Amino acid sequence: MIATHGASAPDKVNTGRRGSHAMRWWVLAVLSIAQLMVILDGTVVNIALPAAQADLGFADGDRQWVITGYALAFGSLLLLGGRLGDLIGRRTTFIVGLVGFAVASALGGAATSFEMLVAARVGQGIFGALLAPAALSLLSVTFTEKGERARAFGIFGALSGAGAAIGLLLGGMLTEWANWRWVMFINLFFAAAALVGAVLLLAKHTVDTRPKLDIPGTIVVTAALFAIVYGFSHAESTSWTDAVTIGFLAGGVALLVVFVVLQARVAHPLLPLRIVLSRTRGGSFLAVFVLGMGMFSIFLFLTYYLQLSMGYTPVNSGLAFMPMVAGILVSAITIPSLVLPRVGPKIVITVSFLISAGGMAWLAQLGLDSAYVSDILPGMVMMGLGLGGIMTTSFQGATAGVHHEDAGVASALINTSQQVGGSISTALLTTIAASAMTDYLTTNPASPLTTAQAHVESYTATLAWGAAIFIVGAAVSAVLMPNAQFEPSEGEAVFAH
Repeated sequence: MIATHGASAPDKVNTGRRGSHAMRWWVLAVLSIAQLMVILDGTVVNIALPAAQADLGFADGDRQWVITGYALAFGSLLLLGGRLGDLIGRRTTFIVGLVGFAVASALGGAATSFEMLVAARVGQGIFGALLAPAALSLLSVTFTEKGERARAFGIFGALSGAGAAIGLLLGGMLTEWANWRWVMFINLFFAAAALVGAVLLLAKHTVDTRPKLDIPGTIVVTAALFAIVYGFSHAESTSWTDAVTIGFLAGGVALLVVFVVLQARVAHPLLPLRIVLSRTRGGSFLAVFVLGMGMFSIFLFLTYYLQLSMGYTPVNSGLAFMPMVAGILVSAITIPSLVLPRVGPKIVITVSFLISAGGMAWLAQLGLDSAYVSDILPGMVMMGLGLGGIMTTSFQGATAGVHHEDAGVASALINTSQQVGGSISTALLTTIAASAMTDYLTTNPASPLTTAQAHVESYTATLAWGAAIFIVGAAVSAVLMPNAQFEPSEGEAVFAH
């Protein structure tokens, strides 16, 4: 039976576990630093990649593995990382994730070969899969009072949404003014600050029963997610009809079916199906999935446009995204506490998707002679306002009414939805961009101007598809998401007295 809202574990009663306490806002600061570090790494390395390639001397064909290695490890291990947080303690997994991410970042910054750099990126992905779900689940069990929960999720969501754009700016600054290696070394400062706060503020885990891990489910879903992420990555570099692409995607889908069957039958499932069978949480996961698909087109292809078509430096490209960051911050801080209680989550997410679609459609009109203030800035601001509303509301909805024993895996599913959505989007939109460019080149006389315009056509085609993706997100949210106010998740002590 599908529930509209309520506790994800109906057989359990609220045990009186608390979340709010005098140090809760400091806990939020610690979690936000860690979240920002993980989000930054999704884009900060992209800017530095050409400099790293020149320094370490690896081929163009190998370059994608610096990105793909992280995505494969992160995406395939998220559910396991989230469940480990539930079983052995969110504080423990958070600290292990922080330390491991810092060590992997140090190795990446000191890399003397391509293989060492890729190994470091895989390490970042592995420990990021522990860190990201732990941070969000700690937030969920810390803030259980409705008004404060809305503000806390707003701040956390703002950083999550703005982190990718900030990563572009930070990557450009470090690469241009220092050295590409600093896009890795910078994580040591983030990790050190978060680690001190975690040790001082987070309560140690206490267990009432011996934790059990669903080993068959873990193996199946890890293999499934690996196959899906790799399949889409392979499609991006080869084609959708490539045998390896088809094999991995088909195998991944088949394994996901097996995983669902297993979860319905085992006594201690890795992902209890009650988490996704709530319309509120299911709708929120789908919203995050669509968000992941749409966001990649704005960051990836608009960066190409700014640098290759408008001649922006990496730093200037990063600065160009700052109005979008401002829009995200404004909506993420105001919507959860001022708008959401008045109109409900269905309206907020649906309208936010439409605003984002409008911003993307505006940017899809760009040309070779476009100006930043009149042609880019309005679309950026609209995008920011929409993304902030989607992210903060869907993050809160995805953990609504979750029992503390399920908070980690519910949080992991948010990250998994966004990661898989991004993988699909990158492969799909790269194909669309290549097709649009080829079509323009074959239907127009060859010239430098034609080549330049063909690049613009490829970028605007992906932005138009991004707008369409967001419209689909609005339609799905309008149909699936109930408009009932979110219930908080069950609290858990987070400060060691």
